[in-house]
Parts: sequence; C-alpha cells; structure tokens
Amino acid sequence: MKIMIAYPELKGKGSPMLTQNRQFQWMSIGSYIYPIVPAYAATLLKNGGHDVLWYDGIAEHLSYDHFLSTLETERPDLLVMESKTPVIKMHWSIVQDVKKISPDIQIVLMGDHVTAMPEESLGACPVDFILTGGDYDFSLKGLVDALAGQGNMPSGIYYREGDAFKNSGPFSLQGNDLNTLPFIDRDLTKAHLYYEKWKKREPFRYTMVGRDCQWGKCTFCSWTTIYPNFRTRTVESLLDEVEMLVSRYGVKEIFDDSGNFPAGGWLEKFCHGMIERGLNKEILFSCNMRFDYLVKRPELLDLMKKAGFRKMKSGLESANQATLDRIKKNIKVDDIVEGCRLATEAGIDIQLTVMVGYPWETRADAERTLELARSLMAKGYAEMLQATVMVPYPGTPLFAEAIEKGWIRFEDPRAWERYDMTEPVFNMPDMEAEEVMKMCSDIYKSFMTPKFILRQLLKIRKLEDLDYVVRGGKAVFGHILDFAKIR
Repeated sequence: MKIMIAYPELKGKGSPMLTQNRQFQWMSIGSYIYPIVPAYAATLLKNGGHDVLWYDGIAEHLSYDHFLSTLETERPDLLVMESKTPVIKMHWSIVQDVKKISPDIQIVLMGDHVTAMPEESLGACPVDFILTGGDYDFSLKGLVDALAGQGNMPSGIYYREGDAFKNSGPFSLQGNDLNTLPFIDRDLTKAHLYYEKWKKREPFRYTMVGRDCQWGKCTFCSWTTIYPNFRTRTVESLLDEVEMLVSRYGVKEIFDDSGNFPAGGWLEKFCHGMIERGLNKEILFSCNMRFDYLVKRPELLDLMKKAGFRKMKSGLESANQATLDRIKKNIKVDDIVEGCRLATEAGIDIQLTVMVGYPWETRADAERTLELARSLMAKGYAEMLQATVMVPYPGTPLFAEAIEKGWIRFEDPRAWERYDMTEPVFNMPDMEAEEVMKMCSDIYKSFMTPKFILRQLLKIRKLEDLDYVVRGGKAVFGHILDFAKIR
C-alpha cells in the first residue's frame, strides 16, 4: 500500500506551529518541531513493506499547489494528516480538494481535536477515518493492517458506513509497548528539516522517550486527552538512540520532547549512562521538566549537568497560587522560584513558559505573573521566556468549564479558527483583548533589559555562542510581532 503522511501548506496569519505541539500558534518567524509519533508511524509502515511518502509542505516551504500536484503524481492509497483546533476547518477543505482529485484516495485525520470531536469531522468533510488517541504510530499501522486484511481494526478509529458513523470502540493505550518501536527512520522522515529555535549546536535532532507527562492532570493541556497514562521507554533504549544519532548523523545537540522527561531513579540511571558511554562529551541534551521534580531531588541537578544537560523547559504558567491550583498544576509558586534557582546554580539553563488570559484573573493577577517572570530573568534564574495566550481546547476540562460558565468571548464557541492565539479566547474580568495581547509582548520585552543583554554577551566564548545570541534576538523580535496586535 502507498501511504502519504502529509502536512500541506496552510495559508493563514504566518507560519503555522502545528507539528508535535501542545498549543497551536501562527508565528512571524517559523519554528518546525519534529512530529515524532507520525515519524514512528512512517517507520513502522515502511518496515512493514509499505511504500511511504513523507511530505511536509510547511517545513519545506512548498506551496499548496505543489501538494495537490504531488498527490496527482503519486496517487497514494492512503493520505494521513494531523490537525489541531485552529486549523481543523482548513483540513476539512483539504479533504474536499483531495477527493476531487481522486475519490479513491482514502483519507485519515488524527490529532487532539478530532480525538475530542471525531464525529464533527466525519460530518463536515468526506474524510474516511479518524484516529483518536495519541499513539498514531500503533493505530495507523493497525488500520493499514486491517485494510490489508491482516488483522482487526484497532480501538479508537471512527469511520463511515453508508450514512452512519461507526467506531471500533474507545481508544486505549493498553498493549502499546513503546519499547517495541524501532528507531525512527530519520532519512525517510527528513529529520534535518526540524529544529529548536534555541538550539546551540548542529546537527540537532529530537527524541521522545515518554508519552506524555507523569502528572497528566493540568486542565488546559490537550495532550492529557490523547495520553491519559504516562509511559516511557527504558533508559537503555534512549541511550542506544542517542549513541546511534551521534555515530550515524554526527549529532551535537538533542532535545527530548516528552511532555515531561522521566524523573527520579530513571533520570539518575540515564545520567550515569550518558557519562559511562562518554555521550556527555559528544552532545548537549535538553528536555521538558516540571518544577516539583527539580525541588524534590535537587542533588540530581549537578549530575544532570555532568551528563550533558544544557537546558530545561518548565511551566511557570501563573504567579498566582489560586490559578495554579485551579488548573491543577500541582506546584507551588515557591517551587518555581526554587527550581529556577537550583537549576541555574547547577549551570543548567531554564526556559519558562508563561500564560496569560485566564478568565478568572484580574489585571493585577496577570501583572503579578509578568513581574515574577521579569524578576527571574533579572536574577539570572531564567534564560528564556515563552509567552502564550490561554486557549481552551476541546476535550480538556478547561473547555468544558468554559462552555458551562460562558467564558468564551466569541458568539459562536465553535469558531475554531479564532482559537489560534492571535486574540484571547476568554473574557477577562477587567482587561480588554488588546491588553492581554500587549502583556504577551511585554513578557518578551523582558529580554530587552541592559542587565539581561549584558549577561548574554558575557556568556559568549565561541562562535556558536555568538550565533545563539543573534538567533535568539531575532526569535524574540518575532514573538513580539506575534502578539503586536489582534489580527
């Protein structure tokens, strides 16, 4: 079977931040995160003897017309696309265009939006299959096997039978052993196209050892709906993968994009393995990490630094404890400050993620978050900040609460294209929409202080340090433009 996994160009308000991302955003300066689970799917299918075509028109800057002409030339049996809430209507339109080219091409949609509302897409466009849940690799292979008459359809798949919508039962992660997955075929899936804006060395590559977060209860996170249970591969498998990336591709830096990198004894064993294999001398390693795991075992930070860890992304989200409790973040504001301090003193950079636009927060609450972010930057406890507008995605507890309490500021709560972070989704008690967007810009302007700039300049030791600072400056300017106005 010929299978095309595709990310066609999306014409909108900038470059679409779609792949492997918990939140969608149109960006002035493009950022292309490696879609790891679909890449696993492509690898499984190729290893199973199928003809697999990887097409990312977004990362490769290929036009929509190029996508359509490629379809006409290649004529795949199955077209697979990942979608998210703000661009789901665009994907419905693409499905309709593809069916005009060839009604025989069967089309699959997957992602957190269609997991929450699978029948909506079946009714809105002539898509053939909806994959729910987040293990697109296992479920897509199972679907292809079923279509080839080599097994039963896996759970969590919606499809049409005449005029009726059918499904194979609720999706389940049970039985999907991550340790059975092969290493991703990074040539097939063009892994060189994808990069972290804040990378320091090249070649740069992504890994993903866990799905998705040990805590997994934050009410705003759409990935709690597709990965309700945290699972991880073995320490040895990740060490083997890192070793392969170094030996085969000469990789110098890696970011592991698990929602939260495994902590505790797993992390300790991984660090010792990096040191014992000498991989700490070959690469820089970064990951996502919760603050509570940092403060519970601070002694691991020195070991992490020795093992080659360069940076951790951690969620500040809000400086208001009432908000952290309400979104079930399960951390204390004091943990945030202490975690930043401990990591910085160990020589590991912290990149903070900050959210504004909560429907229960006042201007004073939002300004408190801004001030904490600025304070951490000023003290040198945070190297980078990432600001986002709070978006309630379908399927999350926050979305259900928003509908129940009438928080959404749009007349039509299903105006999905407006959930794209170019404007607030929520009404706030005493802030206008323009003020919310300005606050995001102001967060990025924290980089513009003389003290912060001097600190970055003093860190320059090599050409790669200078390049890092220059690229970082361009990225910050781009983010300021992202939130400059409501489009």
